[in-house]
Parts: sequence; C-alpha cells; structure tokens
Amino acid sequence: MDWKEQIDMEKLPRHIAIIMDGNGRWAKQHGRPRVFGHRNGVLAVRETTEAAAELGVEYLTLYAFSTENWGRPRTEVTALMHLLVETLHKEVDTLNKNNIRLQAIGDISKLPASTHRALLDGIERTRNNTRMTLVLALNYSSKWEIVEAARVLAARVQRHEIEPEAIDEALFAQALTTREIPDPELVIRTSGETRLSNFLLWQAAYSELLFTDIFWPDFRKEHLHQAIVDYQRRERRFGKISEQVG
Repeated sequence: MDWKEQIDMEKLPRHIAIIMDGNGRWAKQHGRPRVFGHRNGVLAVRETTEAAAELGVEYLTLYAFSTENWGRPRTEVTALMHLLVETLHKEVDTLNKNNIRLQAIGDISKLPASTHRALLDGIERTRNNTRMTLVLALNYSSKWEIVEAARVLAARVQRHEIEPEAIDEALFAQALTTREIPDPELVIRTSGETRLSNFLLWQAAYSELLFTDIFWPDFRKEHLHQAIVDYQRRERRFGKISEQVG
C-alpha cells in the first residue's frame, strides 16, 4: 500500500515530534552493542527528515537525548556524544542543500564542549534556511523546561516587569524553550513503549499520539507517511463535541 498517495496535502500537521526509541533493543536483536543501534538510527533520522521536508511539514522535532539519559553507562553516553558530533559535521551540508534549518531545545550548555560547539556551528550555518526546521531535543526534560519557565516569570515579577495576575497560558508558553515553535499536532513514539517520557508535556496537551512497535533504526519514510494518514483519519475536538468541529 502506498501510504504517501493517501495523504491529504491540505491537512498536513505543521509540526511532528518523534521519540526515537528502540536503538538498544534493535542492536540486541542483531547481537551487537547498543552503540551499533544508535549508529543505525542515524539513517532513520535522515530518511524521516527528508520525508517530512518533501511533504511540506514545517517543523520536525526529534527527541535525541534526555536529561535522564546521563544515567546510562558512561561508555554509551560518550559514544552518543561522539556520534552526534560526527553526524552534525556530516549532515550540515545536506541540510543546507535541502534548505533545512537546524535548531535545538534543552539545556544544551551542559553538553560536552565538542558537542556543544558542533551543535552551535550547525545552527549558525543553517540559520537562513526556510524549507523546514529540524529541532533536536538534547539534554531535554519537559519538567526542567517548565521549572525554568516558572523561574523566568518569577524573576520578571520580582523585577516588577509583570504582575502575577498577568501570567496566563500564553505568557507562560513564551517562557518555554519552544516559544518560537508551534505545538506538535502529532507525536510519534517508536519501539512499542506507550509513554511520553518527559517530552513536550506542556506542548503535547492536545497532540495526537501514535505508538508503533517498529524500532527506530527500522523507521523509514513509509512509516512516517502511514503515521500522517492515521493522524488525518482522527477527529480532533479540543474538548468540543463532534458536531461543533464537523
């Protein structure tokens, strides 16, 4: 079945977010170390980014490294950081060729120096691209982000810049790291796990959630196409009833 042909191009989600899960279990299935899964996951990143850009999706956010991931074995974390640097160096030219802008969310200042430099270099070199924005969530935690936003607003109140009564959902959203990014309409998680794992908890309040058993290294363009078709078949009511949104 050609899922791409079934996509209604008039009803594309502006923003798709993906929890890229299953690299380690995929590697175990193949009798290889976990890092082997992470390396093969890079191909899935490339294919998914290309597929989203080809369709006209405006924003694609990939959950690449959470704050909790620092608790993994040191060898795996080190390998992941080296892989990120290597991938950024290799892929920036491709991003520019395809007019894709790179951005990041998370506490990126805590990344290793070489990773931080490579990330900022990629962001700078692609900043004028306009076709699609690829957002990497790195050292990201939604709880961290929400607490940081609360601190920012508390400091503004303390400086008498705003009154506490002025804080509403819109003002709070402006204090988040995603303030320039629309909320995702569709959140995908691979590998069969069915939770958000501290990812975009505020922003995903009304996102459609799709969970697939496919491990991330096996995720390809047709899987993204299928996810979008599934999304488009759903009725998004935002608390209303069917007759109000029909």
